[in-house]
Amino acid sequence: MAEETIDAATGQALVELAGRTLAAATAGEALPTAPSEPPALTAPGAAFVTLQREGQLRGCIGSLEAHHPLGEDVIANARAAAFRDPRFPPLQSPELPGLHVEVSVLTAPEPFPFTDEADLLNRLQPGVDGLILEAGARHRGTFLPAVWESLPEPRTFLTELRRKAGLPSDYPLTETRLWRYTTHAFGGIIRDMTGEVRPDSA
Repeated sequence: MAEETIDAATGQALVELAGRTLAAATAGEALPTAPSEPPALTAPGAAFVTLQREGQLRGCIGSLEAHHPLGEDVIANARAAAFRDPRFPPLQSPELPGLHVEVSVLTAPEPFPFTDEADLLNRLQPGVDGLILEAGARHRGTFLPAVWESLPEPRTFLTELRRKAGLPSDYPLTETRLWRYTTHAFGGIIRDMTGEVRPDSA
């Protein structure tokens, strides 16, 4: 998904689609069908859906690579964030009013080679870069750019990313592989149990 294709109208459509998905899923109803407009919703895309209540994480699931149309990806990940995040119990309908929903559309991850930790720290862009860290075939983790809000110090960001990947916090970064990406993030507050969303910009 080309970064320039995600305008405000598309972002709002994605957040509304996530809200309707959460309402249907928590009510045990059929999930909505992704609309054909704006056109970006039918193009391949990768997105994360993040749920928060009163500033606290309530679920976050997403895709790192574009394998499906963007609209379908948001539907699948909204449902997964509500029911399949192992850190939280399944979302219930009464939790919908006041729930903050954020859809982060990813650019294609690009390899991020570096010579050593000092080089990595020098080139890392806090607040901008999302990172995927991989070590071997069994250890992989990612942090969206939004994670910089809670982990603004680059060394701490990298330490916690290693932990998320299931590695020791002091695992040598030179023995890992990194990819870098950015996101366009759009959010809103769910008004009621129908899933209607008031955008953050309103």
